[in-house]
Amino acid sequence: MDFKCALVTGGGGGIGKALAHELISQGKKVIIVGRTESKLKQACKDIGAAADYVLDTGVVSEIPAFVRYLISEHPELDCLVNNAGVQRSLSVLDMAPEELLERADQEIDINARGPMHLTLHLMTHFKQKPQAIVINVSSVLGFAPFSLINLVYNGTKAWLHFWSINLRAQLEETGVKVVEIARPTVETDFHRERENPDDNKKDNNPNAQSVDEFIAEVRRRLVNGDETIGTGMSINIIRQWDESMGSVFTKLRT
Repeated sequence: MDFKCALVTGGGGGIGKALAHELISQGKKVIIVGRTESKLKQACKDIGAAADYVLDTGVVSEIPAFVRYLISEHPELDCLVNNAGVQRSLSVLDMAPEELLERADQEIDINARGPMHLTLHLMTHFKQKPQAIVINVSSVLGFAPFSLINLVYNGTKAWLHFWSINLRAQLEETGVKVVEIARPTVETDFHRERENPDDNKKDNNPNAQSVDEFIAEVRRRLVNGDETIGTGMSINIIRQWDESMGSVFTKLRT
């Protein structure tokens, strides 16, 4: 938590806005980006962010120029929060291949390629800092893909988990740290494209956390220095993964 300035993707609402607000409350300078200008402007006003920029992280061709501009405007940047994500209900039984592939490709671009491109284009800048941090917001579904309708989302979050642990291992002798936040179901508008957009609310899902509950747990674990952060029902699933496959990774990594 010794960083000074954070870039939060998907900062116009939901978890991204809440994480940005939490960092601002701890005295950090925060820049938010997202796809919808009106939401960004309102979020920036609501939480007191230092700046907001329109960026669709799924359009990775725009990332190099954005990063160059960002560094020139905010050279103190030393934290990236890869939060932007989408979750689509996809069914190989009910959807035409063309429709499914179009939606799946966009989901992969935003959830996986976007974080990778942003991280790598910022890495030279980060390595020049005394210390920096990359925070990847994954999901409990990347550890146990029990929500079957999230056909592609589950895979992208599993990818983000493995990307995080390998990136952390490669950077362990540098000043760049990698943290993963594996979110459970949180009461936001993340399910707005579902038939029931409120199926992530506590009234419909007893395992759901409020945004305040989620942020409170993340705060404690960030301050504690945890590298992989679970909250709510994701804690036990992450623990089981760490005790099984995590120990295998530690033993066999080369």
